[in-house]
Amino acid sequence: MTMTDDEIRTIYHMIERYHAKYLAAAGVALPSLERGKGYTRDALTLVYLARDYPDTHVVSKEELTSFILEFFPGTTDVQQARHLAAQKGWYILSGTRGDLTSRELKAGEYQLKALEEPYPGFRPQRRQVAAGDWWEAMKADYDYCCACCGSREGRPHRYWKNTVTVLQMGHRDPRRPLTPDNTIPQCEKCNRPDRNWWLYDQNGRVVGLSSAAPVLRCDDALRREIWALLDEEFGKKR
Repeated sequence: MTMTDDEIRTIYHMIERYHAKYLAAAGVALPSLERGKGYTRDALTLVYLARDYPDTHVVSKEELTSFILEFFPGTTDVQQARHLAAQKGWYILSGTRGDLTSRELKAGEYQLKALEEPYPGFRPQRRQVAAGDWWEAMKADYDYCCACCGSREGRPHRYWKNTVTVLQMGHRDPRRPLTPDNTIPQCEKCNRPDRNWWLYDQNGRVVGLSSAAPVLRCDDALRREIWALLDEEFGKKR
């Protein structure tokens, strides 16, 4: 879908008003509409998802990529919708991420849920960290290997042989800031979008959940077992 400059600016200014009223205080950053002589990808993504707000549309990744291509020729993989949500706080549902309130969305589909509240569980500046000597020391402690899969930095990945391993700072507990005591080195494959679901120990083993989203991917029998356990624990407290 093609949009005129007037349409883009009108929707952006609408987003701007909602942001000032509801989201700025929650630490959600409003992307600039323009940088240099053109629009920014983040702003264009928000504008496209916010069309006809509050009656927003389900948008496929392919559709969103096609729109961004009009302004950024050569774009092949638009990640802005995913990054704007869990990482930056905009309440955008993702079928791929498995949001609890997006069960009707298919993988690769997005929908702007609300402009009056941030993405559930969003913590501002959670990813901002001063990467000093401790990060290099930590990688050395792990022999420059991913804590989860063991792939060594700078060498071909253990399972994606055509990919050179790059270590990234991974959260042990995604609900807490990225600090030295809450960090493990992970390759870019293990430090993927669904990492926000899990709690890791210092050895990179999953030791718990940090999100309820994985429960929806369990079969009926396991979901009933989980429900029974929680009902036994919390039912008496109702």
